[in-house]
Amino acid sequence: METARVLVAADKFKGSLTAVQVAERVTAGLRRVVPGVRVEALPVADGGDGTVAAAVAAGFERHEARVTGPLGDPVTAAYALRDTTAVVEMAEASGLQHLPAGVFAPLTATTYGSGELLAAALDAGARTIVFGVGGSATTDGGAGMLAALGARFLDADGNPVGPGGGGLADLAEADLSGLDPRMADVDLILASDVDNPLTGPTGAPEVYGRQKGATEEDIATLDAALAHYASVLGPDRAWLPGAGAAGGIGYGALVALDARFRPGIEVMLDVLGFAPALARATLVITGEGSLDEQTLHGKAPAGVAAAARAAGVEVVAVCGRLALPPEALTGAGISRAYALTDLEPDPAVSMAQAGPLLERASEAIARDFLL
Repeated sequence: METARVLVAADKFKGSLTAVQVAERVTAGLRRVVPGVRVEALPVADGGDGTVAAAVAAGFERHEARVTGPLGDPVTAAYALRDTTAVVEMAEASGLQHLPAGVFAPLTATTYGSGELLAAALDAGARTIVFGVGGSATTDGGAGMLAALGARFLDADGNPVGPGGGGLADLAEADLSGLDPRMADVDLILASDVDNPLTGPTGAPEVYGRQKGATEEDIATLDAALAHYASVLGPDRAWLPGAGAAGGIGYGALVALDARFRPGIEVMLDVLGFAPALARATLVITGEGSLDEQTLHGKAPAGVAAAARAAGVEVVAVCGRLALPPEALTGAGISRAYALTDLEPDPAVSMAQAGPLLERASEAIARDFLL
């Protein structure tokens, strides 16, 4: 099959390999078996951490800005720019990766730096901003982000409320009149792989608070504070899909910045130029660290597979671990999945040796699909 053209469109293996490294390892494995095979790499992301890296790999220019981290300390955050389109990843400014090991601040972590990062993209000339939200250390409903863009959140005495979701319990007045006027002229696309509402049993505090260090008491406090915040800003938007994304930053973007929500992988496939790359391919290899039930709900491999199936191109997947039955894979449009744990059952060793193992898995793909 000398005419085979393989498109590698995989997400990162979290904790082991970046999306770019996944593509490199898959390519190396394929070429060990079929030296002349044509391979095109298009690392993908679904709006969460790794989104800027995927955009840069696709030809966007990387820019950096010093912004406020989730704990209030300065951090360096990157965004990507091509022409007048920017890809801004909130986790770059307000993500869990900026917290010291074992340190959490569920009630006070702020998205202020995410607002500063949006402003930096505006300063660079962005007119369309893909705002990837996920991996946040925060549950402040986007109040910090809006404050960085000129909004004022005041208590009954007219003083600014404290940082983070906890401070919103004291909110008496939200003044949005000072918001950066440039935001009104920007097409802001909220790109997320989750469609949770802001509050309630499927809301941001309840579903995602624990991974940010919140106790059960903290979760109740945050849920009540965000509900109060929404009652001041606009409760009708709190139930929109994506409002609960990244600790409720989705809500802030929807209610105050007129963002429009789109599934992150759909947006990123458009931005990265997936359709023309797919048109050149006879086989697509996608994947991520864990292929599981979550994959089927808006994660990158499911989006890649759906687009490829619509175009009639066969898809196989690589992953660290596989927790989906064959019928679920077939239903998602994936012919077969190759898991690293099939080669090395010890998860710790599998993660540590992910690169070489992925090359071996890719050799198997080449033998099964390219010879």
